[in-house]
Amino acid sequence: MSGPDAGGGPALPAVAGPALTLLIADDDEVTRSGLRVLLAAQPGITVVGEAADGVEAVERARTLRPDVVLMDVRMPRRNGIEATRQLLAEAADPPKVVMITTFENDGYVTAALSAGASGFVLKRLPVRRIAEAVRVVAAGEAVLFPAALGRMVTARPLGSAEALPRAALTGREEEVLRLMATGLSNPEIAESLTVSLETVKTHVGNVLTKLSAQNRTHAVVIAYESGLVVPGFAD
Repeated sequence: MSGPDAGGGPALPAVAGPALTLLIADDDEVTRSGLRVLLAAQPGITVVGEAADGVEAVERARTLRPDVVLMDVRMPRRNGIEATRQLLAEAADPPKVVMITTFENDGYVTAALSAGASGFVLKRLPVRRIAEAVRVVAAGEAVLFPAALGRMVTARPLGSAEALPRAALTGREEEVLRLMATGLSNPEIAESLTVSLETVKTHVGNVLTKLSAQNRTHAVVIAYESGLVVPGFAD
């Protein structure tokens, strides 16, 4: 967990706030225990429980009601992606989900975001990076890696999804969506557009509503698949 930060994507925005509660789901006991010890030692994070598979993850999340679930992708009985989909669909006030895996697989990223996960990280990242991802997601942001999203859309024709209802978005809302797709947080978007944070939050909310997106990450996937945002936009 303390290796080099290779492949870690853009720097995550610093998020301060009260302690958040975390549930860790991973079928490997050694990995799960290691994550628990390391993440519990990070400022502002309280690990409230563990789960050894997807079924247990859903059950324990219902009981413990954590702020965030750190969910492994490949687990027995029910994989992390299906567990995420079930948890977010059934819970009245569901936790945020950060998917974590050993494998840098674009198919996993696509499936995780489509299931409603707010972030995706690799186990090889230093624990401080994983902790940052958990904090960012708990604060309502998304952990996005535009390079991975770019590879996802170049693997199939642009516009393969249902066309984005672009006429429903104002010009400023499209601009905000493009900036969301580059991985910027709300404060960073506000700074880029020279507007207030509350204005950005209003635009983001309007985008999610108009696109019927589960969260801002889902909205970015829609933007990529429709062709509104294309690989290389951030270059």
